Amino acid sequence: MHARYGIWTGKITAAHILLIMPTPDFGFLDNAGTAGHHIAQLDWATHPLGPIACWPPALRTSLSIILSSGFPSYIAWTDQLYTLFNGPYLELMAERPGALQGTSMGALWPEVAGPVVSICSQAFAGEPMYFQDMSLPITRGGFTGPNYFTFSVSPIRNEHGVICGVLGTVIETTEKVLALARHQEAEERYRLSLEAGGMGTWSVDPDTGMTVLDERFAHLFGVVPEVAARGVSIEYFTQIIHSDDRADVIAAVTQSMQNGTAYDIDYRIVPKAGKTVWVSAKGRMFTDVSSGKRRFAGVATDITERKEAELALRETHRRKDEFLAMLAHELRNPLAPISAAANLLRMRTLDPERIAMTSEVIGRQVAHMTNLIDDLLDVSRVTRGLVTLDTEEVSLNDILTDAVEQAMPLVRAKGQHISLKLAPEATLVCGDKKRLVQVLSNLLNNAAKYTPDGGHIQLAAAITAEHVEINVTDDGIGMNPAFASRAFELFSQAERTSDRASGGLGLGLALVKSLVELHHGTVSAFSAGLGTGSTFSVVLPRLTQRHEKKGGAVFEDAVRQGEAPLRIMVLDDNQDAALMLAMLLESVGHEVTVEHTATAALRRSAAVRPDVFLLDIGLPEIDGNALARSLRAQPETAGAVLIAVTGYGQEHDREATRLAGFDHHLVKPIDTGYLLTLLAGVAEAKG
Repeated sequence: MHARYGIWTGKITAAHILLIMPTPDFGFLDNAGTAGHHIAQLDWATHPLGPIACWPPALRTSLSIILSSGFPSYIAWTDQLYTLFNGPYLELMAERPGALQGTSMGALWPEVAGPVVSICSQAFAGEPMYFQDMSLPITRGGFTGPNYFTFSVSPIRNEHGVICGVLGTVIETTEKVLALARHQEAEERYRLSLEAGGMGTWSVDPDTGMTVLDERFAHLFGVVPEVAARGVSIEYFTQIIHSDDRADVIAAVTQSMQNGTAYDIDYRIVPKAGKTVWVSAKGRMFTDVSSGKRRFAGVATDITERKEAELALRETHRRKDEFLAMLAHELRNPLAPISAAANLLRMRTLDPERIAMTSEVIGRQVAHMTNLIDDLLDVSRVTRGLVTLDTEEVSLNDILTDAVEQAMPLVRAKGQHISLKLAPEATLVCGDKKRLVQVLSNLLNNAAKYTPDGGHIQLAAAITAEHVEINVTDDGIGMNPAFASRAFELFSQAERTSDRASGGLGLGLALVKSLVELHHGTVSAFSAGLGTGSTFSVVLPRLTQRHEKKGGAVFEDAVRQGEAPLRIMVLDDNQDAALMLAMLLESVGHEVTVEHTATAALRRSAAVRPDVFLLDIGLPEIDGNALARSLRAQPETAGAVLIAVTGYGQEHDREATRLAGFDHHLVKPIDTGYLLTLLAGVAEAKG
């Protein structure tokens, strides 16, 4: 083997002589460039191909052709595939400085020797070979990776038709293949982006108006995909654009096409079959690289859900603003008579009868404000899931009769007639009786408010095997059917007159819905229209099997009078509130001490030793809970009864006072009857 070529270096045999056909003509190497020069300079005497002068005509002719070709080409001669190549082929081997002319194909490309030698051998056997973008793991820059080539290999025959070698032409297509792969990857990412964004593509020919759509956009516009791919006339799109948006869309398209500005518009379309769809379209003029033709193209997105959500949000904000305005109105209304009553009580000439009337006015207005605030808090607690139901087996008739009893004051005041259709006595439901009565009384009060004086209201129960249905029907003002579908939404209000004669905040129905759903039931409203009355229906699961009640004790709530007086300390930083509560307690015989700061109350308590403390929670410096803990730690007051009197009434507020050591938690404005009963019980236990 010759060390320089890595090939056989023995003497030329008679067999070689038969193939070579010597000639002294070297003209085929003239003007053959660097590759020809290299061939001419090499010592071929010891090479299996022999001296150049002895090379056969077929080899010299083929070599002359490739040396003058601008395409990377090579000749692999004899079945040993000794390779001669031209200048462009040499450029493919720029990183193979040791690659010499005459080296065997396998030695020239050792990392791909297998496939390359196999292809050349097949061509040498008489089978022309062609491959496009074939991947070969070529080593370049110390890294072996896929490189791509398009090449053909054909057999070379001598003048006798005998195959002596093969001729190969090669074009490296690595950059083209990788660019195509990057393009396909970008196309796939683009497709995925369109799919994820719910977008479709469109392209308009400005000259003809024909519009080509992708499948997603075709579906959006109600066009058969096969038709959309061929093109749809611009007139079709003009027809399905919502009439209110058509002029704006045409103007935006015209401006973009004429000025080259971006096209960006939201509009509605009304396909021939289907509901109105909101579309967001974006695009601009493009020049097609291949044809040079101008096109107006872009993307479109179905934004119907977003638009509907925006409309719903705006409607919610509108109802919220309306609600806040009504809330301010409702809270101010009771303040007017209360303020007037306060001014009246300052007059020293009032007789006892006028004082009693004034007190009743204040009491009624305070009760009204309390109900408003309770409604607000109830809705807040229920909608946030902070209400725990005290469920038990309840007679449906008990719920119905209690609800009617609560609604009767308003019904009587308006001279209305109420009829009650009870269920069979054995009908039971599982639920919180107080809350279920609240549901039905709210519906009855709602019916009474919107039924004229002298009108009729019916409360009726219908029973099935698994459910009970309770209907509240009136012959009042009725509702627009569109409003009936959202009557139970928070802040939802039907049209009212400016005098707000019916009162209320419209929270009752939202509360009804939440409470019914907590009982695994449903509620609905129906009205044929304004002036036709309304029906509200509550459906609850029916309890078909009674269960034994576990534990529990029956207690009687009675107001005790004539008990021994108690020593009571009232603490509130609101001096008016503290004074009025002290006057009330003193009027029934109790000894009352009043303080306005926690520090003063704690200092004085050791000397006075009250039996009962009525403590506000939201105090400056030291809050009521911290004071309660101090009182429990003080020997003189450790056994006193601690009652929280506060405006905070949430469940976590009650838990905080319990942990601080309070015995009771009353929410302002307090029920004075309940407080007096509570104190009577303390007095009885003390005595």
